[in-house]
Amino acid sequence: MNPEIIGGVYIVTAAMFIYGLKRLGSPATAVGGNLISSIAMLIAVIVTMLSLEIVDYRWIAVAMVLGSIIGAVTARRVEMTGMPEMVALFNGSGGIASLLVGWAALYSPGGGFGGLSAFTMVTIVLSILIGGVTFTGSLVAWAKLSERLGSGAGAFAGQQFVSLLVLAALVVCSVVMVILPGWTGPMVSAVILLSLVLGVLAVIPIGGADMPVVISLLNSYSGLAACAAGFAINNTILIVAGALVGAAGIILTNIMCRAMNRSLSHVLFSGFTATGAATKVEGEVKPITADDAFLILEAASSVVMVPGYGMAVAQAQHVVRELGELLEANGAEVSYAIHPVAGRMPGHMNVLLAEANVPYDQLVEMEDINRRIENVDVAIVIGANDVVNPAAREDENSPIYGMPIINVDYARTVFVLKRSMASGFSGVDNPLFFGQNTRMLFGDAKASLASVIAEFKS
Repeated sequence: MNPEIIGGVYIVTAAMFIYGLKRLGSPATAVGGNLISSIAMLIAVIVTMLSLEIVDYRWIAVAMVLGSIIGAVTARRVEMTGMPEMVALFNGSGGIASLLVGWAALYSPGGGFGGLSAFTMVTIVLSILIGGVTFTGSLVAWAKLSERLGSGAGAFAGQQFVSLLVLAALVVCSVVMVILPGWTGPMVSAVILLSLVLGVLAVIPIGGADMPVVISLLNSYSGLAACAAGFAINNTILIVAGALVGAAGIILTNIMCRAMNRSLSHVLFSGFTATGAATKVEGEVKPITADDAFLILEAASSVVMVPGYGMAVAQAQHVVRELGELLEANGAEVSYAIHPVAGRMPGHMNVLLAEANVPYDQLVEMEDINRRIENVDVAIVIGANDVVNPAAREDENSPIYGMPIINVDYARTVFVLKRSMASGFSGVDNPLFFGQNTRMLFGDAKASLASVIAEFKS
């Protein structure tokens, strides 16, 4: 295909990417935005495939068929609770793809070691470096999210020193690879190995409460790696798409860090470790039955639902919405308080509640609900733990101290739906469970709420 025509189509698809990204900003238009961006990517892939520079389609066809089958089967089988893990694997796939593209660019026709410009060599190094870090970092994030690794901070003695040593070696090898073409062969192997190691060292010391930040940051890395790979092979649409993903990921990461009242450097380099032992939580737990919970809710004039990852595990979003409708029919004002980092990836709770057709205007951000939480009759915490933990506000020794929370303990009555007294994903005990105004409704969240709903209907 004529290069001018390819360039023109790339401009159109880039505009479609930007328009699709803009529509992702609202739940009402997000599905359409995703579809537009997907179509744009399909057009870009087809046009790129028609490039005269591609002379053999056999391996490309095999990869496309295998990738399509794996993607379709995985997407259909994944449950909502598995979405964070799937996003982590997607990020890792983008990282390893960029690494391989950058590596392959070293052997492009007419290039070869010493035949590439310094700028191209720099972009190749960046695509390999960022891609490698993204790949192994995403695998560690996936292992933590799926609880194949402990969710807590996994820093070891001297971990920061080792990380800095690996980073320094990585920089040296990258520079040598660019300025000394004769050393490119061994140096590219070293850069690949060190980047893979650095990815593990970067994510392993980060605790579970920071996982939403890590996911958005790795998403940004995958975009930046793709952008660098685009420069390495001189593909315009890959540069644009990678830059958009990278920028969106950085913006989201910044929002996540602000929501947690932490700097990005703190999340990355301190491993979310505490400066001392958290205060031991003691007290008396006050269980409640569904019958008694119904009596309190029946008399309530304002109710706030606070969803968390446990709601996703129990697939309770639909009964949450049904209970909300019954409470409204009973005359109560119902809101859904969404903490920015609730769940295990950005926007996790929004997706779940949207799936259950919860009206978007009933979703309230943390700052807004905290202004009026003292006037709320009942706050129902559904499988959330870290985002409502008063230790973040009161215990300076707590690993999550300083993180803004939803102050449900200020509500007149708090129901906490949990299977047990186990701590949350961050591994931090929660004094909320022992509060004077807290009642624990033990059991599966979906079954517990269904029992309350049954009382309303009887």
